[in-house]
Amino acid sequence: MALPAGLRALRHRDFRLFWSGQLVSLIGTWMQSVGQSWLVLELTDSPFRLGLIGALQFGPILLFSFVAGAISDRVIKRRMLLGTQTALMLQAFTLSALVWSGHVRFWHVAVLAALYGCVTTLDMPARQSYIAHLVPRPDLMNAIALNSAVFNGARVVGPAAAGLLIARYGTAAAFLLNGASFLAVIGALAMVRTEGEPPPRRGLGMRAEILEGVRYAVGTTRIALVLGLLLSVSLFVVNTSVLVPLIARNVLNEGAHGFGLLMAALGVGAVIGALLVAGLAVSRPPVALVSGSALAAAALLFGLSFVRHFELAATVLMAMGFAQIVFMTSCNTTVQIMVPDELRGRIMGLYALVFAGMTPIGSLLMGTIAEHWGVGAACMVGGVMGVLLVSTLTLAWRRRRAHAGPSPPGLDAPAVP
Repeated sequence: MALPAGLRALRHRDFRLFWSGQLVSLIGTWMQSVGQSWLVLELTDSPFRLGLIGALQFGPILLFSFVAGAISDRVIKRRMLLGTQTALMLQAFTLSALVWSGHVRFWHVAVLAALYGCVTTLDMPARQSYIAHLVPRPDLMNAIALNSAVFNGARVVGPAAAGLLIARYGTAAAFLLNGASFLAVIGALAMVRTEGEPPPRRGLGMRAEILEGVRYAVGTTRIALVLGLLLSVSLFVVNTSVLVPLIARNVLNEGAHGFGLLMAALGVGAVIGALLVAGLAVSRPPVALVSGSALAAAALLFGLSFVRHFELAATVLMAMGFAQIVFMTSCNTTVQIMVPDELRGRIMGLYALVFAGMTPIGSLLMGTIAEHWGVGAACMVGGVMGVLLVSTLTLAWRRRRAHAGPSPPGLDAPAVP
């Protein structure tokens, strides 16, 4: 039976297995994300400490993503992912046991968040680049969009389920189910036949390989623009793990269930956006789509600072989810299609640096602003800075293109046909 064009990547057995395993596992991951944020507020009632947990969780990506990307280019990716997913499963079970025993303290959450960040630093570039091994290049954009759809579909189910679970059984249940959900992706990886072999070694050392990846990213104008936009949005706009629980608790006076519903609204918009991108037939997203969706996400964050009603907040968050996922999927697709196979792990390590590595700085910044001037001020600052930076980078890129004329071969075109 032929699949619709928007699902064409699912024709490939190994991608279908990997995608299905992630569907289950990511629901648990979002449940843990909601549970962890709520647990920190229960333990400390501090927006700054909530931001600090985000910084600890994503800080290792900021420090070590270059090295992780280079490692990803040297190892068999399926085996690496089996190791990282197992470690993340054990982290979730440990957090669940601490909460259920009644002995959990803030420092326990902080240490486990940092350990989670270290494992995720290794996992992200390997997982992102592994997708390119599971499908042929013509289906890569569709595979990335479907991967985004399952990620954000989990964001619909996970937070809503976590809100109900936390309200009835406490945060430990969310952490326990997350640990169990990793069995699905570990089982899927065990059945996948594609190993994700590294490209042939060329005798370069780790430092030389990292510098080679950086030179390629800086010298390729479209990739440099995409990474600059991604850095700006990650720093100021995509801080929902800090801002949404504060909006739910401090602005709308909602409990865990209301918080879960707000996160689910964000996820609904993201799923719609991911499915829209999955149905596009273009091989590479236009710059207008990348920068336009970034501007929309920043403007909606600014608008969120004025919202005082639950239904309106859910609507704005849904639109934000739509804009954010169109932006992120377009960025990921642009980079994955343009990068040569032998540089893929390193470039995806750089991608992880600017996407997730800026999160600790943004989390601390938003948490600090919310602590001193309120969550509305944090949304306002993030939205304004996002609009200014995205507009400036896009205008600078267009002027550079106008002055330079057509790009030399290999710089602004896909490096591999």
